[in-house]
Amino acid sequence: MISFFVCLALLVGGYFIYGGFVSKTFGPDDRETPAVTMEDGVDYVVMPTWRIFLIQLLNIAGLGPIWGAVGGAMWGPSVFLWITFGTIFCGGVHDFASGFMSMRHEGLSVPELTGMYMGNVMKQVMRVFSTVLLFMVGVVFAVGPAGLLAYLCGGNSGGTGILTNKYFWLTIVFIYFFIATFLSVDKIIGKLYPIFGICLIVMAIGVGIGTIAKGYTIPEVFPLRNMHPAGTSIFPAMFISVACGACSGFHSTQSPIMARCCKSEKMSHMVFYGAMVCEGIIALVWAAASCALFPIEGGLMTGLKEAMSVGQAGCVYNICATTMGGFGAVIAMLGVIACPISSGDTAFRSARLTIADALKLDQKSYKNRLILTIPLLALGVLVSQLDYTSIWNYFASTNQILAAIVLWTAAMYLAHEGKNAYICAIPAAFMTAVTMSFVFNSKLYLGAIPFFPPISKILGIGIAVVLFVLFVLKAPKGQKAAK
Repeated sequence: MISFFVCLALLVGGYFIYGGFVSKTFGPDDRETPAVTMEDGVDYVVMPTWRIFLIQLLNIAGLGPIWGAVGGAMWGPSVFLWITFGTIFCGGVHDFASGFMSMRHEGLSVPELTGMYMGNVMKQVMRVFSTVLLFMVGVVFAVGPAGLLAYLCGGNSGGTGILTNKYFWLTIVFIYFFIATFLSVDKIIGKLYPIFGICLIVMAIGVGIGTIAKGYTIPEVFPLRNMHPAGTSIFPAMFISVACGACSGFHSTQSPIMARCCKSEKMSHMVFYGAMVCEGIIALVWAAASCALFPIEGGLMTGLKEAMSVGQAGCVYNICATTMGGFGAVIAMLGVIACPISSGDTAFRSARLTIADALKLDQKSYKNRLILTIPLLALGVLVSQLDYTSIWNYFASTNQILAAIVLWTAAMYLAHEGKNAYICAIPAAFMTAVTMSFVFNSKLYLGAIPFFPPISKILGIGIAVVLFVLFVLKAPKGQKAAK
């Protein structure tokens, strides 16, 4: 249990110490932000810091730090280290950078920022890459809750009626998505998200206190060992599996939403780095509970594997009910239904903003918003009818590839500004090594002929080293990028 509290203390300390260092490096000042200079009552809307923080937390979190942490706990308490140091040195920096750069550049989305500092080719790639990723998140986080709602309304017991029909609930979810995507950010998201954000925090506090109060033992990190029942290697698989709660490219697609609502650049530390640290703490609690609540046999997380055999939602429900009783069961249902829906609606909203930025289509007009919102949601409805399971399997790795690209972009931004770019370049190189090692050893990308694990890791690390060396040699020294 000592390891858990040490990691918790490191995360809290990391917010103040390393988060402060990151903020000082980027250098927020008193200039007017896009929320003030470009206020349109739709996407550019000034909101108070506490509200933006809770919205940003739910935007980047949803069920991510819960499902990712539970899955990462399959490797045992070694996942505590990735959650802790990943949050402090990778995820926090990534989220701060994407939010701050967006604020500095009129609230632009990630593809446009990438184009400024990585070239036009990368901008076009990122426009497609990030939009597809956002669309995929939106669709999946519509279908999952719809199926669960139908299940809870009697679909599990062979019941009949409209409430047991998944497509009825899918229709309701997509109607909500349309409203949340179309309306001003302060109408739906600004009012509901702070409430759900608080629920996410309460849920984690309840699980953490319940785990300890009921006498469960949280295993120690050291000696380091791989406890995965299938023997799956920690590197790179664990670093891919645990994205939200450590480092996630999806966050960079969400940060511009709140960058358009911050009245001061100095809010970046709390809103962007702070929300990431909060998410890391939530992930740490869930990973600890997952390691503690289920039997460990032969040094392997066999009990957790069995608990997850009924699905991640069932495992989350089990953990909540065990640690918090009946109250936990209610909170769990809120979590596994409301949290993914909250990720889905902002995913579609981000997709609208990304396309609007690419087309330079002003979104203050109802007509222009409808031109983008209706086709996006209509396509989402169509895709939701397909078997997309194999496509979703690409999400975890593409999510981390996006994180690496954004970190390289942030490193280039700092290099152009003549500032310490290595706070972004080093985690960018690490994430490159992780993602490339996974790609070279995955049947998702290479079909039936993936490289053997040692070779894939050598290739992945080799590419990361080459890119880092090229960055050191070729990165600009204080030359401002052209807009």
